Amino acid sequence: MRNVLSLILGGGRGARLFPLTKLRSKPAVPVAGKYRLIDIPISNCINSGMNRIYVLTQFLSVSLHKHITNSFKFDIFGRGFVEILAAQQTLVGSSWYQGTADAVRQNRRQIEEDSATDILILAGDQLYRMDFRELFQTHKDSNADVTLAVIPRHESEVSGLGVLRADEKGRVIDFCEKPKTKEARDPYFMPASWMESRNIPCNQRHFLANMGIYIFKKESLLEMLNSAHDDFGSQIFPSAVKDIHIHTHLFDGYWEDLGTIKSYHDSALALASDNPPFNFHEPDGVIYTRTRFLPAARIVQANLNQSLVSDGCVVLSGTKIEKSLLGVRSRVGRNCFLRETVMIGADRFETDAERANNDKKKIPNLNIGDNTIIERAILDKDCRIGNNVKITNQDHITEFECEAYSIRDGIVVVPRGSIIPDGTII
Repeated sequence: MRNVLSLILGGGRGARLFPLTKLRSKPAVPVAGKYRLIDIPISNCINSGMNRIYVLTQFLSVSLHKHITNSFKFDIFGRGFVEILAAQQTLVGSSWYQGTADAVRQNRRQIEEDSATDILILAGDQLYRMDFRELFQTHKDSNADVTLAVIPRHESEVSGLGVLRADEKGRVIDFCEKPKTKEARDPYFMPASWMESRNIPCNQRHFLANMGIYIFKKESLLEMLNSAHDDFGSQIFPSAVKDIHIHTHLFDGYWEDLGTIKSYHDSALALASDNPPFNFHEPDGVIYTRTRFLPAARIVQANLNQSLVSDGCVVLSGTKIEKSLLGVRSRVGRNCFLRETVMIGADRFETDAERANNDKKKIPNLNIGDNTIIERAILDKDCRIGNNVKITNQDHITEFECEAYSIRDGIVVVPRGSIIPDGTII
């Protein structure tokens, strides 16, 4: 595995995750109470023995840089590293990354100077657990120029994904990016026998979706970067499929692209279910993150059901929490009701003196006051929700935007550091 160099793409503007991406990049968005999205691909690399990793960053990257620096350190004898390659102006170019391939192209020198024979390229905003050694083995066995991970999907799920068609041996013969109509999708229908011959049940999943996980022969990648195209999935692969060997690696585990508020909210709540589709409690494939020295959660005569509560949380008496997730240092007042709510938490604890000063200034404390009801919402970090607040979207609004909060797909999102005064109804 030391012959594999990993590149993790730090993501673009993340417009569909706004306002969670108002002050941070997509890979820096917190997930599962105590992690960041970037922890997922980095952990998968480390668990697969591929511990030489570059993270390519661009938009709102300060928070991401800080998290990576504080989280991933290797000893000097292991020769592993997680280093940041930030977008920069050079003598030959001064533009932002224009796509996945352009991001790699602008960092071509690091690839050329490295002794690696193969290059693993990953997205930084997906939730999954994969052993990349199996992907690498498929890549070697097929002697492909590039091998990409694909996952079987129902037709209803692929309009926002790249789909492809492969022959019986698994070689890709055609690509289509985000087919919106049935007519555009029909040519990419794969028979059930193709899945079943690889010991994976079809279950009406007749389409192969591109997961955005690629492993290249180094020389093949450098040759592809000579083209004028800026994106792998939508441009380079479709135009090169007849000239180079692109192979598939079939994956059938949990995989979710957390690119929208709805997918983020749904996936977060699923983590707190009886049988979560992605389990952070697995003994194998541990997900690593920043080490924090926080106390255990303190829960005082509260009722919790199907919920995750992170380190440093305080839940006071009379509160009921259902199907929700509380991030680090979350504080919930007395006699509150939370349902289908994701709290990202806080960066610090408030002292009793600070809370007393908040009362004088008539500012709510971190994070939720007393007698507050919140349903189907996301509260970003350091929010201050007052007493007797009701956030339920009682008018069933689908989309809305104002400075204090947003509504996306019917989910109320309170941006980082926002203040919702006592008695507010949303």
